Amino acid sequence: MKQIPWQNKPADCKDIMWRYSENPIIGRNQIPSSNSIFNSAVVPYKNGYAGVFRCDNKAVQMNIHVGFSENAIDWNIEDSPIVMKTGNTDMIDSDYKYDPRVVFIEDRYWVTWCNGYHGPTIGIAYTYDFKEFFQCENAFLPFNRNGVLFPKKINGKYAMLSRPSDNGHTPFGDIYISYSPDMKYWGEHRCVMKATAFEDSAWQCTKIGAGPIPILTDEGWLMIYHGVINTCNGFRYAMGAAILDKNQPDKVKYRTQSYLLTPQVNYEQIGDVSNVVFPCAALHDIEEDKLAVYYGAADTVVALAFSRISEVIAFTKNNSL
Repeated sequence: MKQIPWQNKPADCKDIMWRYSENPIIGRNQIPSSNSIFNSAVVPYKNGYAGVFRCDNKAVQMNIHVGFSENAIDWNIEDSPIVMKTGNTDMIDSDYKYDPRVVFIEDRYWVTWCNGYHGPTIGIAYTYDFKEFFQCENAFLPFNRNGVLFPKKINGKYAMLSRPSDNGHTPFGDIYISYSPDMKYWGEHRCVMKATAFEDSAWQCTKIGAGPIPILTDEGWLMIYHGVINTCNGFRYAMGAAILDKNQPDKVKYRTQSYLLTPQVNYEQIGDVSNVVFPCAALHDIEEDKLAVYYGAADTVVALAFSRISEVIAFTKNNSL
């Protein structure tokens, strides 16, 4: 198994999660066309890594681009957006694409993103080689965001987390799960987790959304998610964790009351949108007990943070709401 990015915890760090010392790993101007690169997804691919990146251009049009890396830290991102071919549908209209996730299921890589079709909904595509991408039917009606697939079928069906929303900068939001027999028709929608009451856990009291692809552990599905509080300075996004039941992932076993990571350093607090930590991808090694989380910082750059899977699980269980 290839080595995932890793940096040992600093001796003076008392937190469960710690930042990579060379953050941000992807700057806003890494390709000629970009105004910002953030909220992106990476996966192991062949002898290295591949990714799908949110790159807002200098007209601030939102689109997704492919990229490759040998070490999952130094990335070569293509300057032109991904051009979709038709997959299980001829309808591949899209006003914008942003906040992608990527996962390998069975025989191909699936990409989900927030797709512009009369408002935000969940777009789906697949690729075998990160060269040709085939767009499928949108999963849901507008309005929806944060579509995150599970890495394996559950009870014989594909499963996806999402956050029903509105057409604006949503001032609310809960996490739902939906199922599909064929990656085209989605149903059996169930509520997984709601935003908290302010007095219970204020950092996630306004809205929440699924982040990286869930990780299957002995305790259940480890789901890293973002939570939002609406402050006098606007929304502030932080990162938390939950453990979902293996066979019924709409059942939450544990959920962090305290955050794992919140905006505390310059590149998270200052940018196009201040005070944002937004996780979209994670690389993990169960045997070595390592977790590397990729997150968008201040809607401007991509950063990286680390933790021990066992410590995240213990923290989630011991500090659960």
